[in-house]
Amino acid sequence: MTWRIDRVNSTLRQEISSIILTVLKDPRLTSIVSVIDVDTARDLRSAKVYISIYGDSDTKRSTIKALNNASGFISKNISNKLKIKSTPTLKFRIDNSLSEGSLLTEKISQIVTGYDNEKKQT
Repeated sequence: MTWRIDRVNSTLRQEISSIILTVLKDPRLTSIVSVIDVDTARDLRSAKVYISIYGDSDTKRSTIKALNNASGFISKNISNKLKIKSTPTLKFRIDNSLSEGSLLTEKISQIVTGYDNEKKQT
C-alpha cells in the first residue's frame, strides 16, 4: 500500500467517524459505533469501512443496514470537507475482531485460572 492510500484511509476513517457521531440522526444507529479501519481501492473509487458495533446480532444488522443506506449522504459530507478528485463509494462491514479478541482473552484467563487452581490443590 502506498503512503497516499494510507493517508486517504486515515482521513476517511476520521471523517466517517465524525459524521456518524455528529451528523447522522438515524434511530437504527446504536450509541456505540466505532470505525475500526478503512480499506480504499487503489483507484479511490470504492472503500470498505469496517465498523465495530456494541450489541446483539439484530442490533448489528440494523446498524450496518442504516449505515449502508446512508453511505451516499456520508460520501457527500466527506466530499464537502475533503479536497480529493472523487469521493469513494462506501460499503460498511462489521468488524468482529474486538469481540473475538475479548472472547479469546476471556478463554485464556479461564485456562490460567484453572491451571492456578490445579496447582493450589496439589
